[in-house]
Amino acid sequence: MGGLIYIIFFHILGAVIWIGGMIAIRFAVHPALQNIADDQVRLARTLEITGRLFALVAPFIIILIASGLYLAHMFGFSGHTSLSKVVHAKEAIWLVMALNYATMVWLRFKAQSFFVSGNALMAKKYLAPIAKYMLPLNIFLGLVAIFLGLVLRGF
Repeated sequence: MGGLIYIIFFHILGAVIWIGGMIAIRFAVHPALQNIADDQVRLARTLEITGRLFALVAPFIIILIASGLYLAHMFGFSGHTSLSKVVHAKEAIWLVMALNYATMVWLRFKAQSFFVSGNALMAKKYLAPIAKYMLPLNIFLGLVAIFLGLVLRGF
């Protein structure tokens, strides 16, 4: 049981870093960036910040998913019990979030390419859905997954 506490700790840490990072970027950093008058500077800072966030959370996403699968296996959450349905719902949520994250990374990469080539309009076009739709979606899903994790810990 001693090692299990570390697995749970890293699982929770992964969720905190991933979800907390997205919340900080979307609701603190993004609005502050809008105060930068120069479009080129604002776009450059946005690309830098999203690049740093995506690089920061990548290992924590892997840790979160790996530890979640391990915990589900260790606690025997397979089959068709009500608890296993909660586990499967969490797994599905994290999978959707990981796919959404991968799409955001790709969009940011495309935006960076356009920015470097001098096409700021296309860079903005590729970045727009990240802040507008994709980060809020992952934040919402992450909070639901955290809640479901609490439900599981209560049983």
